[in-house]
Amino acid sequence: MKKITLSLMALALSLTFIPQKSMAENPAVPTEVVTPAQQAKADAILLRLTEIKNLDKTNMTSSEKKTLKKEVKSLKKELKANNGGVYLSVGAIIIIILLLILIL
Repeated sequence: MKKITLSLMALALSLTFIPQKSMAENPAVPTEVVTPAQQAKADAILLRLTEIKNLDKTNMTSSEKKTLKKEVKSLKKELKANNGGVYLSVGAIIIIILLLILIL
């Protein structure tokens, strides 16, 4: 019984001292597989966003700038919706693995 208690206390202490720097380097691991069609659509959206970013906006009217701004917002929203997979942080993966080890 002491061995189980000691190991649980050691586990709890090891989980409380997780270095923040290592978690900041790899904040999330994507777990969704992207199909080639989704990747092509995302590349097209990113290309359009870079085109808009590189435009000379000094000679545009305010209405043209507003339409560009609306287009950028809609493109970013669409890009976010297409890549809205499930993300697990590194800390969550470690906790899941530890729980599986303890259960099994």
